[in-house]
Amino acid sequence: MGIMKMEAWFLTDKGHRRDSNQDACLINKDIGVFIVADGMGGHFGGEVASAIAVQTVEDTFKRPGSKEMAPREVLTRAFEEASRRIFDKAATENPELAGMGTTMVMAFIRGKHIYIANVGDSRCYLFKKPHLWQITEDHSLLNEQIRAGVLKEENIGQFVARNVITRSVGYEREVHPDIIEREILAGESYLLCSDGLSGLVSDQKISQILNQNSPDRAVKACVDQALENGGDDNVTVLILHFYE
Repeated sequence: MGIMKMEAWFLTDKGHRRDSNQDACLINKDIGVFIVADGMGGHFGGEVASAIAVQTVEDTFKRPGSKEMAPREVLTRAFEEASRRIFDKAATENPELAGMGTTMVMAFIRGKHIYIANVGDSRCYLFKKPHLWQITEDHSLLNEQIRAGVLKEENIGQFVARNVITRSVGYEREVHPDIIEREILAGESYLLCSDGLSGLVSDQKISQILNQNSPDRAVKACVDQALENGGDDNVTVLILHFYE
């Protein structure tokens, strides 16, 4: 078995209906951190929140001593610190920023393992030809209603509060991310995206795009499909691909 190699690509677009792009994204191969964050709140609150979140995570992983910490510990700390920074900025600096927050889904690679951490409804999918799996759980009212058995799949289209997030980074001072650990295998891709993709393009269609395109081309094909389907939201897609 050879040494595992990895490549990463991302693309972001403000879409057709929004004045600004409140999504933020990071690819940092040196520290093995990859993030998609989708900000929300006020005129520019969302942009501020997602930018702070991404910056805080990067700072946390670059900090001396973080390499010695257990991955779950440093991931949890990164999310907690991001949430505090966003909350405190809104509380102290500018009333227009009140209530801002952001979703955040991220991948962290250490050795042969990948750790996926998320808060909100930005998603991570695992793709291994020909199959696609959603491996994060949406923290949304919609998903909670489905899990509770209150809402059936066929009625999702009529669900009014489908964009309501039940957990976000910075809206409250405390936050706890979900963390999933997996061993990395050659031939796998991980797709991280904001709901500008998953809310407009079905999993079936995303799977089809990934099956028909190389990972670098799939990023643009996914964004193009979201725009074609209305582009109601900012859309960000990041793909990590592992090979030998």
